[in-house]
Amino acid sequence: MSERTLKFEEGTPDREVGSDSRPRLALVTGASSGIGRAFARRLGADGYNLIVVGRRRDRLEELIAMLPNVEVHPLVADLGTDAGIETVAAECAREELTMLVNNAGVAHYMPFAELPAGKASELLHVKVVAPTMLARAAVPGMIARGEGTIINVSGMLAFSGSLPIEKLPLRRAAYTGTLAHIVALSQALHEELKSQGLRVQALCPGVVATEFHERQGLDLSAVPRMSADEVVTASLRGLAIGEVLCAPGVERVDLLDAVFKADLAAFAAQAPQLATRYHTQ
Repeated sequence: MSERTLKFEEGTPDREVGSDSRPRLALVTGASSGIGRAFARRLGADGYNLIVVGRRRDRLEELIAMLPNVEVHPLVADLGTDAGIETVAAECAREELTMLVNNAGVAHYMPFAELPAGKASELLHVKVVAPTMLARAAVPGMIARGEGTIINVSGMLAFSGSLPIEKLPLRRAAYTGTLAHIVALSQALHEELKSQGLRVQALCPGVVATEFHERQGLDLSAVPRMSADEVVTASLRGLAIGEVLCAPGVERVDLLDAVFKADLAAFAAQAPQLATRYHTQ
């Protein structure tokens, strides 16, 4: 397994985040359902105080009721908008976060040519702008404290870009592109921040049994699916064993390793001369 692409460097402190006297604090976006709610419940059970972000206060209040012994602060914000991102980013900068879980999602599954501009903008805000800007707001404080963890929720569709559409009709270009961005962002951010005591993970589940697809009008009840709790278990265990990319449903990590080794090989093979296949005959 490649130490550069899939695992944290040997020698990275294997300590519990927030191991000093400060209470551990996690901010979770998209916390009102699915993977976000599962993260909030698991982290609350593990002793974290929580800031839970979602668009609907009633759903956040339901989550708070599930965590009677946890200090939970609800933050209502729509990460599909500039204002919502700014609100949550300000919280990330102000609070002493131990962990940031960028989980909020929106799919908008439809052919690229039919994707309305407003929905395209919302998708890019939620899955590209928000994870980037929230991490940017949280990182300076984490660096100053010498520790912190960022989990960016992507998906296995990040690796499906060249798959023929007949093989996976539900895959759509804009959504797939946002997930690939999250993977690259997480890997590069890990390389940049690992020497300063921070940990970054890209979490790439496959199809998960949540409300996510139902809200898009998709019935996947007949499709074998992992539970949100299982995804969270994989993510936290992945952190413990040092994975930068956590793929909960992939048994053979050497396949992932091969992808990133090929990426780096192609990157290293570039030259300042035009490749011969582009020479005129």
